[in-house]
Amino acid sequence: MSLARSLLLTIVLSALAAGAGAYGGAEYMLARMRHAPPLHQLVHDKLDLTPAQTQRIEGLEQAYAARRQTLEAEMRAANADLARAIQQSHAYSPQVQQAIDRFHHAMGELQKESILHVLAMRQVLTPRQAAVFDATVSKALTEDPS
Repeated sequence: MSLARSLLLTIVLSALAAGAGAYGGAEYMLARMRHAPPLHQLVHDKLDLTPAQTQRIEGLEQAYAARRQTLEAEMRAANADLARAIQQSHAYSPQVQQAIDRFHHAMGELQKESILHVLAMRQVLTPRQAAVFDATVSKALTEDPS
């Protein structure tokens, strides 16, 4: 096999692997976000919220859901861009890198929004409720998802 052909094959395989990795990572993150987290269940089922707390948290959840949907749509659009870029160039082109960067940016923004949402919910809780909430958040962030 000639050097040029070997190099082309390496580039194509690298681009495909990058695309598969980005797509797989996106699907993994989106699947994890779709499941009702233990935190959501804890807040609604085990913290004995007052009606006022429930109302405030429901408002926070509605706002977060809208932001989350927007960012998830952005991640899906970035993946579509990535697929098109790989299909067009069959190489790790600037367009491939741009699509990956777009995806990573949206995923990072979603993570920030999620943390801000958790912190906003915590502000609604009493000190006793917050202690239980904090332990659940810590466990969720440190446990192995496998």
